[in-house]
Amino acid sequence: MALISVRDVALTVGNIPILNGADLYVEQGDRLCVVGRNGTGKSSLLSVLAGLIPLDGGVRFAAPGLRIGFLPQEVPQHWQGTVYDIVSGGNAPVPSDHDGYAGGRRDSTVPVKRRGAVGGDAAEEWERHGSVITVINGLGLESEAIFSSLSGGTRRRVALARALVDTDLLLLDEPTNHLDIETIAWLEDYLARSDKTIVFVSHDRAFVRKVATRITELDRTKLYSYFCGYDEYLRRRDERLHAEEAENNRFDKKLAQEEIWIRQGIKARRTRNMGRVRDLIAMRRERAARIEQQGTAFLAVQDAERSGELVAEMVHAGFTWPDGYAVFRDATLRIMRGDKIGLIGRNGAGKTTFLKVLLGEIAPTVGTVRLGTNLQIAYFDQLRDSLDDAKSVMDNVGDGADRITYNGADVHVAGYLQNFLFSSDRLRTPAGLLSGGERNRLLLAKLFTRPANVLVLDEPTNDLDVETLELLEELIAGFKGTAVIVSHDREFLDRLVTSTIALEGDGLVREYVGGYTDWLRQKNLAKPAEKSRLPRQKTPSDKRRLTYKEQCELLELEREFAEIPAKLQALEVELSTLNEKLADPSLYASDPAEFARVSARIPENETEQLVMIERYEEAETRIAELRGFA
Repeated sequence: MALISVRDVALTVGNIPILNGADLYVEQGDRLCVVGRNGTGKSSLLSVLAGLIPLDGGVRFAAPGLRIGFLPQEVPQHWQGTVYDIVSGGNAPVPSDHDGYAGGRRDSTVPVKRRGAVGGDAAEEWERHGSVITVINGLGLESEAIFSSLSGGTRRRVALARALVDTDLLLLDEPTNHLDIETIAWLEDYLARSDKTIVFVSHDRAFVRKVATRITELDRTKLYSYFCGYDEYLRRRDERLHAEEAENNRFDKKLAQEEIWIRQGIKARRTRNMGRVRDLIAMRRERAARIEQQGTAFLAVQDAERSGELVAEMVHAGFTWPDGYAVFRDATLRIMRGDKIGLIGRNGAGKTTFLKVLLGEIAPTVGTVRLGTNLQIAYFDQLRDSLDDAKSVMDNVGDGADRITYNGADVHVAGYLQNFLFSSDRLRTPAGLLSGGERNRLLLAKLFTRPANVLVLDEPTNDLDVETLELLEELIAGFKGTAVIVSHDREFLDRLVTSTIALEGDGLVREYVGGYTDWLRQKNLAKPAEKSRLPRQKTPSDKRRLTYKEQCELLELEREFAEIPAKLQALEVELSTLNEKLADPSLYASDPAEFARVSARIPENETEQLVMIERYEEAETRIAELRGFA
């Protein structure tokens, strides 16, 4: 029997249909991820499962005594007490059926044990206390911190901790939002090892791959369940959409033929096949009721004039707050035009402060920061402070005007916003009433109205659906300028950045080649190296000697490893020259053969660079392995 289920459910929120004839069954032990485009109603579906929204039709069933932990997108502000009290259900009241907040809601009356309660099994109470402490520590919280004094991001982690404790079913809406990478990795491991039943909404692809055993897609009021992991779901979803498109094409072709028949029939004869006419009327109704798949956002940055070769440089720079807290120290790095830089670190490590020092908004307390020439910076802020919640969607982008200049052309704001999937009925909506994903798209729309050659993106991926995420990846990858990205989305970083700046605690700043996975590998490789400095008495059995063949292999690999950087630099110089040639509008007319050669050589050059980078990593790994025996 299902732990919780909905059958033939209908739900409309406002004037927007969310569910229509939807079925979902959640079995004990399922780890089900709900996916879908922004605005399709995923959060509403979780509220339906929690019993917090009345249905327009259909049935919801929950097993008797089921304990539900619910993490919504908005954290309640009325909770009082310490972090421990709230996570354990102490001073915070157990929410009623219509509260809609995280933690503790039950479908039948079962008392909640609280710290210090009289009676009950002491061993069970101690075990529960241990569970509370494990979750609090894993999420980087302080037990005795007062909830009302915490930041918004930390309050959300408290709500997540509360939902994780003493529940049978977890309903989690974007659980990785506002978590740093280290905490996300802990949460992944915690959920993957847990025997809890989990239904969650997430656009973090790495997180979904690690946690989910089932995928359910909410698409145009229907639920499609896939009993597989995320990558297999993507393949099956594409098959379903292709089949749907083919069926719609066949239907539309038949409808067009019937429309021709009915028009010809009027001229040709007085009596017609009335059954065929009734079928045509039914087909017209079916076509009118069809919900088309949501369009795809169109993202494009207005390219500004090229910046100078140097974008920013830090030399032994550091920043310390007046209370003595050192955010970072002795940072020396250089960002060049075209670099794609990832910035990572734990929550509270000072990533936003580091960005402000890097951009010259705050002066370093020690060392120097130098900015390059002709910089036009577009800054995507984590708190979305550049949006005015009281203004409408249109006014946030147009500043009260109906038209803007975009890529040298005069365009209407409404038409421009259609590229970011804002329909006409949403243009007058105050920004404060938008969903998280819509706010992100609105900020991107506002950001891209200005030409830029440097993009600074502070947590741009929160609340964006996968389709928009992938478009943002394509935009940044194709951007000719420089990008600095703060993100907890590991796959996003791996796909985009050429180097990673890590704030590693105690004021330490280090730069690593590659994305998140490269940083993790290099960091782990560094640990044995540090330990190897300690003297250790070795015995003959500790290690073997390299064979003659392995010694030759090591010498050859070291030679190859030393030569690759120069070869890569030569390829990069060649690619820059090729791109400059291709940018010349007169090349095709003056020398078609050279135009064809340059066009063909560019992808070859990029492929050669990719192969060489992969070979560099392989050689590095093998050299480390062989040196372990040297």
